[in-house]
Amino acid sequence: MRVYTILFLFFSFIIAPGAEKKTETTIEEVIVYLEGAQIKRTASVNLTPGANEITLPNLSPNIDENSIQVSGLKNTSILAINFVINYLDKKKDSEELASLRKQLKSILQQKNNFNNSISGFQQEQKLLNNNQRIGSDTSPISLEKVKEISTYYRERSTAIENEIYTLTQKVDDLNNQIQDHKNEINKLEDHTKEQRGEIKLKLDAPTASNLILEIRYNVANAGWFPLYDIKSNSTESPLNITYKANVYQQTGTDWKNANIILSTGDPNTNNLKPDLNPKYLNFTYRGYRKSNTVNKYSYKYNPTIRRVSGIITDEQGLPLPGVNVIEKGTTNGAQTDFDGRYTINIQGGRELSFSYLGFTNKMIPIYSSSINIALEVDSHELEEVVVTSKLRGKVSGLSSTGRKEEKKEYNQIVETKESGITTTRFKIKKKHTINSNADITVIAIDKFDMKADYQYYIAPELNENVFLTAKLGNWEQFNLLAGEANIYFEGSFAGKTNIDPLATTDSLTISLGVDPNIVVKRERLDNIKSKSFTGSNRIINRGYKISIKNNKQNKILITLEDRIPVSQNKEIKLGNINSGSAKYDPKTGIMNWKLDISPNQKAEKQFSYQVKYPKNKQINL
Repeated sequence: MRVYTILFLFFSFIIAPGAEKKTETTIEEVIVYLEGAQIKRTASVNLTPGANEITLPNLSPNIDENSIQVSGLKNTSILAINFVINYLDKKKDSEELASLRKQLKSILQQKNNFNNSISGFQQEQKLLNNNQRIGSDTSPISLEKVKEISTYYRERSTAIENEIYTLTQKVDDLNNQIQDHKNEINKLEDHTKEQRGEIKLKLDAPTASNLILEIRYNVANAGWFPLYDIKSNSTESPLNITYKANVYQQTGTDWKNANIILSTGDPNTNNLKPDLNPKYLNFTYRGYRKSNTVNKYSYKYNPTIRRVSGIITDEQGLPLPGVNVIEKGTTNGAQTDFDGRYTINIQGGRELSFSYLGFTNKMIPIYSSSINIALEVDSHELEEVVVTSKLRGKVSGLSSTGRKEEKKEYNQIVETKESGITTTRFKIKKKHTINSNADITVIAIDKFDMKADYQYYIAPELNENVFLTAKLGNWEQFNLLAGEANIYFEGSFAGKTNIDPLATTDSLTISLGVDPNIVVKRERLDNIKSKSFTGSNRIINRGYKISIKNNKQNKILITLEDRIPVSQNKEIKLGNINSGSAKYDPKTGIMNWKLDISPNQKAEKQFSYQVKYPKNKQINL
């Protein structure tokens, strides 16, 4: 017996170093990219001399195996690193999920009690209905007894109906609560049902040791997108901009009390430098298509967007009707109208595809609720495309030269801000817990003031509302990304707008919403003859008057734009153009006025034109 015991202990000692050891990890830091994230975890491991197999359980199933890095090994060597999915080890119910299950059980019990009471009252009602005969043919009852029984039947039947109605209402309310709880439980259960990821390490240790390993890896289904709060007290004050990050993650594991670093980088970008080879000219065959340039898009997917609207134009800014807008991966789509406008409800996709005959297709991430696209002509598909003219041109503002930005001191939100060669990283001062669910965690990045040149803009043919804009110079220093912004003006919420710093302009123009204190009216002039005929031609004369009333207490600078049609057919001729004092561009038909209007004063502008075309045809005037 003694020999067997010694042998057993001896062989156990030999086998033990190779036995698999499960070691839990602690999350320390998360670098959140615009799409994806890098996780840093630590693990304390006890190694024996020789080969050691270490399993790191309860990790995300979305780990990129090729991104796994292990440090802190000292003299220990790595023999193998593998990432596997454990389909048996499910995520435990969270406290929130357990609480919801308990609440749902209680609600279902209440519903069952109410339904039992309803059933009891219905049986009582049935009993009353089946026993309505009073007395018999041989033993009649008195009138007083009939009245007494009738009163009882009436009062009891009424009471039963009222009780059933009240209980039915309560059951309906409970059904709504049950559905709400089930929706929340299903949302949380989706994550508990996810399989668990595991990293398996095979280490060769020269001696027994205790190591603190640092493990880094990349995961999908996470990211962040910007959101801005833009506030201004008046057109005399600077813009106060709060730069926020909306962080989301559905990696399958919660990030508890972790240091968060936000990066403008994207680990999914192809970083291989392209090689430019000679281009040889030759005759092409039918159906030949040249290779497409890889466009640079810094727009990133925004999972909170549920509806997208916009305008599709060609490279000259003219609207394209009938453009197909498809949500990638679905059959959900829309088409642009005559003015190039579209609206599409999002059903869970991440990208929109824009396609039109004669133009190159575009694929854009769903980054905003307003996406405007300019399509490029594909000369290999269409020789000539005819489209209608549309008001275009950017909102212009006062120049901003020789000004320095004033930056106030605010409580420090970001501990450090590092601008690398290609990316910017914001290290958040406080630790955060971000759960793996469909919720968004908002983290403040920065807050600063910027001087702005305010100007009002109106295009009354399209919209008689007056829009206040702010033109910002020297905005590149703040490393802004494309995103949505909440606008607050004069202490009130004024709506939402979009910031697009990707535009290649020296200044950034932000729309601050509609000012109801400036009233605009565009009306057709009655003193101009509308239609006449000359031979085989029809002549249309049009004239308009635009009135602008400033009901504010201060003088305003306003840019007014309108348009005169531009002919795209030699049979349609424009003449007798009177643009008044406007700056008129005959190529686009755009008229531009710069107006100074004093408080409580009114300004009026007029323009007119004549259109001649064959009377047997119709035009889109």
